[in-house]
Amino acid sequence: MSRIVSITAIGLLLAVATVPVHAQSGKGEAKAKKLYCWNKGSERICSDTLPQEAINNAREEFSATSGLRRGEVERTLTEEERAEAAVAAAQRQLDLAAEQTRERTEQAMLSTYENENDLRRVFVERTGIIDNNVQTARYNVASLRDALVSLLGSAGDRELAGQPVAEKQAASIRQRHTELVAQLRMQTSFEQQRRALDVEIEETLQRYRLLKGAGTDPRG
Repeated sequence: MSRIVSITAIGLLLAVATVPVHAQSGKGEAKAKKLYCWNKGSERICSDTLPQEAINNAREEFSATSGLRRGEVERTLTEEERAEAAVAAAQRQLDLAAEQTRERTEQAMLSTYENENDLRRVFVERTGIIDNNVQTARYNVASLRDALVSLLGSAGDRELAGQPVAEKQAASIRQRHTELVAQLRMQTSFEQQRRALDVEIEETLQRYRLLKGAGTDPRG
């Protein structure tokens, strides 16, 4: 009888000893849970699950147990916004290159460059960047325009045949049009940058001529 009691007591002790482990594991899982909050129109919605239609929305994330804010996710950008962001990033790259170029030319214009041809080489990198951007934008515009013309032609054929244009096809036309407009804006921006660079190069050369006392000597 005493042996049976001892075995039972040992079993209870083992069971008690394992309880905190399970409790701690459950607590860890609870800590990992999140609460999502986002706006839907004028309504604020919070849930422990994120529905498919809210994935692209801006949202805040909170700990489901402590209520503390864990982070924030920005909304997904549209095609037009991504194009604008690409233009802004390209502009920042060009601005940095321009600043570096100005510093080099102002500090070392007289001591480094023997003639205007040497000075022109400073602008080679920036010229290459902008020319590449212009060429890429023109290629994208041409490709998107061809795709849009093809889609419009197909839709027109369906209408002439007395058939309605499918919603999927109409959505593709709208998407291609949006992308084309965005690429045209990028192309215009890059072409303006190229013209502005030509002006800057000429102004720099004029300054170099003045510093060298060369007047309007064309090529040094």
